[in-house]
Amino acid sequence: MRILLVEDDRSITQALERALRTQGYSVNTVVDGKSALLAVASDRPDLVVLDLGLPDMDGLDVLKLIRGRDVDLPVLLLTARAGVDDKVAGLDCGADDYLAKPFEMSELFARLRVMERRLTTARTAEITIGTVTLDINHNLVTVDGEAVELSRREFMLLKSLMENAGRVQTRDTLESRLYSWGEEVSSNALEVHVHHLRKKLGAAFIKTVRGVGYRIDSE
Repeated sequence: MRILLVEDDRSITQALERALRTQGYSVNTVVDGKSALLAVASDRPDLVVLDLGLPDMDGLDVLKLIRGRDVDLPVLLLTARAGVDDKVAGLDCGADDYLAKPFEMSELFARLRVMERRLTTARTAEITIGTVTLDINHNLVTVDGEAVELSRREFMLLKSLMENAGRVQTRDTLESRLYSWGEEVSSNALEVHVHHLRKKLGAAFIKTVRGVGYRIDSE
């Protein structure tokens, strides 16, 4: 999943980028409202984490402009404004959730997982298809109850496919969830990750849809 992080505090940005990437997210960061609006318009992310205290615009104004263009894009607000009226204002402007600073990373991850599940066919944080189980909360994959070691991108790829079981995921969609904006991607990188997953999970687990992408069948 691609997250657009809108935050101007460098130390917070660096901490969030590191933490989010350890959870399998691709992160693009901008530091002001105008850049956020441009990023949403030019290359739509899957989810926006938006700080309200931006240097050029109030975050609520950014949220209103996002909602004017895209009513479905999930937006999580981060802010030091912890009053009830502030939370109500953010939710009334179209935010999907609201997290007051300071916060624990574990709470942020939990809220993101809930928002993420709304975009997929998955309804729980543990998905089992055949003999393969994906535990999103613990970044764990098992086959017949035995843990399988995956690289970060292998896990991200498997997660995207299993969360959307029964749906074909295009090459562009999968690559966008594996790599951050501007990151160089070799032409056969996706095929290499799929090849490694098939060796670990079974050759027939991931289906190739020729000319389109890949699919995992739901049971």
